[in-house]
Amino acid sequence: MSIATTFQKKPETRADTAIVCIYKDNRLSSPAEKLDGNNDGFIQHYLKKQKKFTGKKGQILTVSAPKGSDYTRFILIGCGDAAKLNKEDCETSGGKLYLVLSAAGALRAHFFIQDDQARENITTEAMAAHIAMGVKLRSYKFDKYKGNTEEEKETLELEEFEVISDAATDAERLYGDLDCASEGMFFARDLVNEPPNELYPESFAKIIKAELAPLGVEIEMFDEKKMHKLGFHAHLAVGMGSARGPHVVIMRWNGSGKKSKEGPLAFVGKGVTFDTGGVNLKPSGGMEDMKLDMGGAAAVVGLMKTIALRKSKADVIGIVGLAENMPSHMAYRPSDVIDSLSGKTIEIMNTDAEGRLVLADCMTYVQRTYKPRFVIDLATLTGAMMVALGYDYCGTFVNDNNLWSQLEDASKDSGEKLWRMPLDKAFKKDMESKIGDLKTLGGMGRFGGACTAAGFLEHFVENDIPWAHMDIAGTAWIKADTPTCPKPGTGFGVRVLDRLIANHYE
Repeated sequence: MSIATTFQKKPETRADTAIVCIYKDNRLSSPAEKLDGNNDGFIQHYLKKQKKFTGKKGQILTVSAPKGSDYTRFILIGCGDAAKLNKEDCETSGGKLYLVLSAAGALRAHFFIQDDQARENITTEAMAAHIAMGVKLRSYKFDKYKGNTEEEKETLELEEFEVISDAATDAERLYGDLDCASEGMFFARDLVNEPPNELYPESFAKIIKAELAPLGVEIEMFDEKKMHKLGFHAHLAVGMGSARGPHVVIMRWNGSGKKSKEGPLAFVGKGVTFDTGGVNLKPSGGMEDMKLDMGGAAAVVGLMKTIALRKSKADVIGIVGLAENMPSHMAYRPSDVIDSLSGKTIEIMNTDAEGRLVLADCMTYVQRTYKPRFVIDLATLTGAMMVALGYDYCGTFVNDNNLWSQLEDASKDSGEKLWRMPLDKAFKKDMESKIGDLKTLGGMGRFGGACTAAGFLEHFVENDIPWAHMDIAGTAWIKADTPTCPKPGTGFGVRVLDRLIANHYE
């Protein structure tokens, strides 16, 4: 059930919970002072009687309201030093707040916030909007395959989160775009979390059409027969071992309402719905995570939903290559030499280096068909990226300084962390083959694997078009819950790319 988030200058409905901010050293915000005054100094009295809660950033305290109060409980959010608060802090607090509200069985909450502190990094309206965003993000659940036990049926869930502020109008406007991004992220999370017996290339394509076409996104789908006709030979090779044939889905959003002379913005997503590794079979430990290997495609699809919901003025193309990498007597093999849509031949060194083959054909198609202004691809491509950057940063390879500057700006705005990785002629050269044009693995063994993968993809960048490759292997899913996301799927990529579009191309 989705939370109804509203913004008002005064409460319009009754609620069981009142939420106020407390700053460092237990300094009350003006709404907290007013709530305290309306309850005979109860909040001040309670804070003096306890020792642990000090108003430190990230602390949250639940207090049962006194007899005669309009509320059942008060929740105090520790905000620390107001001057140091930022958007990420607010979303983290919002996520924690949702968990506290859920544990308390709150159904309706009033969050009071006013322009009463010297905040250097964030306005009151932005603070309100991002706390509400944190609440929304942490409310995500993927439980469609769980049975409804009597205990679960009786679970109380937050129904309404009402922000009360003099800045309500501006906060609601800011939250509007954030909420569109959350819906795109939720769609991406849903796709990543789906089991592979339910999400495979054909079903993935149908889900995309069912979700996006009603929003005004034009959908074109290629099945295996159409892909053969067009020449998606590298992509087709990946799916040869599966009984479920590959698909390509193209999503078009014409936000300008006319044909742009500069061409659309192009986003390409790797959509390997299950990756066994093929003939080079992965070890069994962690194999269950390989349903998540379509996180790049999920992010592109989630992005298309976001820009459609907020009626973006940009022209955008999203293309996702969908395949299932399975071992069988039909599967492609190490040492095979295959064709590609670009015309380049590729020597297969390892069938578990499959994502770059899917991306290569999609990149070629979108460049030659749509002549885009830039191409950005997203893929859970290499374990080497996780070795390099862990789980917090997305390694990003960019051939254009201006595009990187825009991505870096969008990263700071969205909170999705990017780190620029090196594109070097040595990595590109290392991907050349002696018996074909290219090979799928470089000659450095396990070293520099994310860089050589980017070097391979760089061979499919045409006419010096601005291009970025985002290896989201470490960020597309998580092993443990965070304040704003339950494991595993994160929807990473939706927000940063939406901000890229909004900040620089509308």
